[in-house]
Amino acid sequence: MTDIGGGFGIGAGTAAGIVAGNGLGVSAGNRPAAGIGIGVGPYAELTFDSEGDVDRVTQGAVARMEATDVLVFAHGWNSDRSTATRLYDRFFAPFPGLVGSGVRLGYVGVVWPSMRFSDEPIPDFDAPGALAEPGFGTALDPVTRRALGEFWPGRQTELDRVAELLEERPESAAAFIEFGALVRELAGVDAVPSAVAPAVPAIFTDDVLEVCRVLTRALATAGAPAGDAEGPGLAAGGPGLTAGGPGLTAGGALRGLWGGAKELLRQAAYYKMKKRAGVVGERGLGPVLAQLAADRPALRFHLIGHSFGARVVSFALRAVPDGARYVKSVTLLQGAFSHYAFADRMPHDRSNGGALRGLQRRVDGPVVACHSPHDSALRLFYPLASRMAGDSAGLLGFDERWGAIGHDGVQAVPGAPRLSLDTALRQGVPAAGCVSVDAGSVVRRGGAPSGAHSDICHEELARVVVAAGRMGR
Repeated sequence: MTDIGGGFGIGAGTAAGIVAGNGLGVSAGNRPAAGIGIGVGPYAELTFDSEGDVDRVTQGAVARMEATDVLVFAHGWNSDRSTATRLYDRFFAPFPGLVGSGVRLGYVGVVWPSMRFSDEPIPDFDAPGALAEPGFGTALDPVTRRALGEFWPGRQTELDRVAELLEERPESAAAFIEFGALVRELAGVDAVPSAVAPAVPAIFTDDVLEVCRVLTRALATAGAPAGDAEGPGLAAGGPGLTAGGPGLTAGGALRGLWGGAKELLRQAAYYKMKKRAGVVGERGLGPVLAQLAADRPALRFHLIGHSFGARVVSFALRAVPDGARYVKSVTLLQGAFSHYAFADRMPHDRSNGGALRGLQRRVDGPVVACHSPHDSALRLFYPLASRMAGDSAGLLGFDERWGAIGHDGVQAVPGAPRLSLDTALRQGVPAAGCVSVDAGSVVRRGGAPSGAHSDICHEELARVVVAAGRMGR
């Protein structure tokens, strides 16, 4: 749900698992293999391992694709292989009826190693009662436990102890300290930032009891009744996420903080996924697109990313040469990275820009950031998870510098328009540069703790992609 690393169950060793004609992903003719459930074609999957290395067979399937325009969609954190394929099938379904007669679409699903916590709901994907909560409470359900074992291979001992603590919920400060140390070890971070790893989120370095109190309060807020847009006490400087919030005072019962501890474990997984998404984009997808464009210069690529998949496709722009014109549009759906990523200068630090500063200029078309206020993952947890150790504000109190692009769109890029979804669909989007589209009118469903983070399968969003790529009728 949270996002420091969105955007499950696809281990680093699975790159060779999706090959043309093997019945798992792509048939020899680039059509979906029997049983895969993809209703459009030609369709292929590009598969990457955790280091960004591509499965060459899948790359070859894309290279043989007969198309004028290729939609390249990267899933986010809340996906195992099966969920990603279902996402692509549903999101791609409207496109054949939306594009002009001169457009021949090809469809590509990027598969990269992420994992899914099975208690995170995805609208319309999970049958009633299929999710782990509330039956398992803070305990790890079997599906999530197996996924964590694949995600952190060789760490069975640590994971067994983590699972034991989450199930038993001991009312002991020492147990929380032990849990925090185990989570830091799994995340691969030191308790104290160093010259080698200076940017360790404070969520891993602050007092673990304080962190668990804050996360427990955030979880309670994420479960607030629909229509309470802000949630209790979440305004800047409000009391809702402070240690002194109702029921979470220093003298409160510790047993009630294990929900926050489970959230801290999620954060450790997302911290790793966040870094991995950037690697897969810059070292994997970006170079693969460059090679495909060199071999097939007439192909027009339209990149789409959800959650950490938005990070994948955005970081792929680092590998696009200056002056190249093969990436024709980028559409970011609930992107789980900084809203200042494309800024040349950040408001709070004029000497530095965002991690992707200026890279929108490598797109021969617009970079469209669709965002929603109903996304609890990005509205509540991203700011908490993104703060860095050493920040004077610590973990408490909100600061807009930590906002996500999927929560409030592109920030600090001069001249970047902000449109409602209705306006974007009626009038189109600019031909170049960054643009923010408030998709909250459709991206609004989903339960705690992620809210509407995964509510992206809407024809309106497909129409935004078509408009961005100038592919309409």
